[in-house]
Amino acid sequence: MLGICRGRRKFLAASLTLLCIPAVTWIYLFAGSLEDGKPVSLSPLESQAHSPRYTASSQRERESLEVRMREVEEENRALRRQLSLAQGRAPAHRRGNHSKTYSMEEGTGDSENLRAGIVAGNSSECGQQPVVEKCETIHVAIVCAGYNASRDVVTLVKSVLFHRRNPLHFHLIADSIAEQILATLFQTWMVPAVRVDFYNADELKSEVSWIPNKHYSGIYGLMKLVLTKTLPANLERVIVLDTDITFATDIAELWAVFHKFKGQQALGLVENQSDWYLGNLWKNHRPWPALGRGYNTGVILLLLDKLRKMKWEQMWRLTAERELMGMLSTSLADQDIFNAVIKQNPFLVYQLPCFWNVQLSDHTRSEQCYRDVSDLKLQKQLSELDEDDLCYEFRRERFTVHRTHLYFLHYEYEPAADNTDVTLVAQLSMDRLQMLEAICKHWEGPISLALYLSDAEAQQFLRYAQGSEVLMSRHNVGYHIVYKEGQFYPVNLLRNVAMKHISTPYTFLSDIDFLPMYGLYEYLRKSVLQLDLANTKKAMIVPAFETLRYRLSFPKSKAELLSMLDMGTLFTFRYHVWTKGHAPTNFAKWRTATTPYRVEWEADFEPYVVVRRDCPEYDRRFVGFGWNKVAHIMELDAQEYEFIVLPNAYMIHMPHAPSFDITKFRSNKQYRICLKTLKEEFQQDMSRRYGFAALKYLTAENNS
Repeated sequence: MLGICRGRRKFLAASLTLLCIPAVTWIYLFAGSLEDGKPVSLSPLESQAHSPRYTASSQRERESLEVRMREVEEENRALRRQLSLAQGRAPAHRRGNHSKTYSMEEGTGDSENLRAGIVAGNSSECGQQPVVEKCETIHVAIVCAGYNASRDVVTLVKSVLFHRRNPLHFHLIADSIAEQILATLFQTWMVPAVRVDFYNADELKSEVSWIPNKHYSGIYGLMKLVLTKTLPANLERVIVLDTDITFATDIAELWAVFHKFKGQQALGLVENQSDWYLGNLWKNHRPWPALGRGYNTGVILLLLDKLRKMKWEQMWRLTAERELMGMLSTSLADQDIFNAVIKQNPFLVYQLPCFWNVQLSDHTRSEQCYRDVSDLKLQKQLSELDEDDLCYEFRRERFTVHRTHLYFLHYEYEPAADNTDVTLVAQLSMDRLQMLEAICKHWEGPISLALYLSDAEAQQFLRYAQGSEVLMSRHNVGYHIVYKEGQFYPVNLLRNVAMKHISTPYTFLSDIDFLPMYGLYEYLRKSVLQLDLANTKKAMIVPAFETLRYRLSFPKSKAELLSMLDMGTLFTFRYHVWTKGHAPTNFAKWRTATTPYRVEWEADFEPYVVVRRDCPEYDRRFVGFGWNKVAHIMELDAQEYEFIVLPNAYMIHMPHAPSFDITKFRSNKQYRICLKTLKEEFQQDMSRRYGFAALKYLTAENNS
C-alpha cells in the first residue's frame, strides 16, 4: 500500500456490539393501510386507548385486524421462501475464459446455491441494522500478483476466516505466479464453505496499461478499476480488499453495510486519513482532485449492478483521460482515479465509518449453516482403515492433506540453454535451518526445499531468511512451506512437494544435512550429457561420506577427501550403523575409479541420486524415520533404472543432534513393528505392480 496514504498494514475493525432485539416483521403494515384507508394500529391496546368503550364492534375490528396481521405475516414468509428458492436456483456466475474456479466444498457446485436473502426488521438501540443471513455467500475480490503479495494475502484470508460465519467466495485477479501458489494453498487448506475463482491478470493489462502510474504497485494497482467488467455479469456486489488488510471482526458486518446504500450510491469507501489530497505536504505538492481528504481504496464496497447501469467503464476512462492531460501520471494508482471520479460525481459514495479501514501508517466458531468440508475420496479411504489397528496412525498419515504454501519467498530461474540443468531437492524442519546458508555456498544451481513448519515457525523462518545476506542474494531457491499436521514427520510427502516444483529437467535428490562438494553442480551437468540421461533411464549416484566433527575443513578435491578418509577425519556414510545402506556404491572401487561405473541394486540400498524429473514419487506411507529412501530406490530399480556411480562426485553428511523421529524409532517397539509391517505391505504392492520382476525384493529381504 501507499507509504503515506495507504498504510502498510490496516486493521478492519471494531466489532460493534449490537444489543438488537428481534421485532415482528410487519413490513406491509408499517407501510400500508387496510382497505378502508385508515391507519393500522400495531397494538390491540392502542386500539382500546382510542375507544371510550370496549364494544362488540371494536372486538370484531380487533379480531379482523389480527386475522389480517396473520395473513400479512404468512405472505411475508412466503415471499422470503420464494426469494430463497429463486436465489438458490440462480445460474452459476458466468465466467470468461480467463477465470478458473477452485471449490473448497465437496463437489464443484456453485456456492451461490447457498444464498438465502436478507432478514429485514431487526431493531436495536442504534436503529435498524440489516443482518446477513447465515447461509448467504459473501463475495470478496482481491488483486494479487507475485510472491510477496501471495504471502501477504494469506494473512488477510486467515483473518477473515477466523471471524467469519458465512460462506465465502474469493475472486482473485492474479498473475500466473500467484495463481499457482494460491490454488495449491486453497486446495490443500480445504476450508469449508470457501470457493475461489481466479481471473487472469495478464489478460487485463491492456485495459489499464495506457495509464502512466508512479506507484510501486505498477499496472496491478490499477486493476480494481475494471472489476465491473472482469467479474461475472450476474454478480451484484463485492467487497474489494488490498492484500495488506487484516480483519478484526466478522466480514459479514461490512457486507451488511450494502443495505444502507441509498439513491445512486454505488461505492462504499472510508475517508483518507492522511493529508495527501489536501495538497499541503510539501511545496508544490499537487495531488489528483478529490473531495476534501479524498477516499482510501484499500477497502471498497462495489455495488456492481448499479455501476454497470451507470456505465462505470466510460465514467472512469473519460475522467482519467481528462486528468492525465494535466497530471501526466497517477501517484497512488487506482485511488487517484476513483477520487477524481467521485469529485465529479459525489452522489456515488456511501462513506464508511473510519474503523473499516484504519490506515496505521498514517497514525503515529459459531453455529454453522454449511457442511463441514468433506472430500469424499479421503473420507472413503479413512473409513476403510481399522481404528483398532496398532498402526492406524501410520496408515492415516498417508491420506493426511497438509496445507501447502508454494514459493514462500521470491523465486527466479533462467533455464539453461543446453537443457542440462539440475535442481538440488531437499526437505527440512526448523531444527535444520542452519544448514541453508552452507548449502547455498556449496551449490550455485537452483534449489527446491520443502519446509515442515507451524504458522509461527514460518514467520520465524521469514525473519531469518530476510536477515541473511546469503539467502537474500539467492533468487533461484524455491521455499515451499508444508504446514504441520499430525504426529509424524511426513518426510516423503515433503520430498514429493520439493521434487514436483522444479523447473529443470533433472533433479539431485539430496538431504538437508549433506553438503555437496564444491563444483558438484557443474560436474553433474557435464555428467548428464556424458551419460545421455535425456534418452536413458539412469540414476547417477553421488557417493556419500560423513564427519563426526562439527567444524570441518571441507575437502576441495577427491584426493584431499581420500586423504581425510585415511586419517579418520571422514568415513563412508553410516558404515558403523547402517552399512547396507551404501555398501553397493563400492567405495573401494570408487577410490581409484576415473570413469563412471555401474552397480547393482541390493537390499536396503539408499544412495543419493540424480535422475530425470519424471522419476517416480516417494511412497507416502513411510513417515518419520526408516525405509523412506530405500523404498524409492527399490522402485527405481523395478522401473529398470541403471545405477551409475560418478567417480569424481561426493557429498558429506554434517553432524547434528538426532531427530525426534529416530529417537522414537529407537525407543518405541511398536514404532519398529509398524515400520516392518509397512515394509511388507510395500513389497506386496510392488509384486502386484511389477509382477515377476519384483519377486527378487522379497527374496533379498528374507536373505538380508
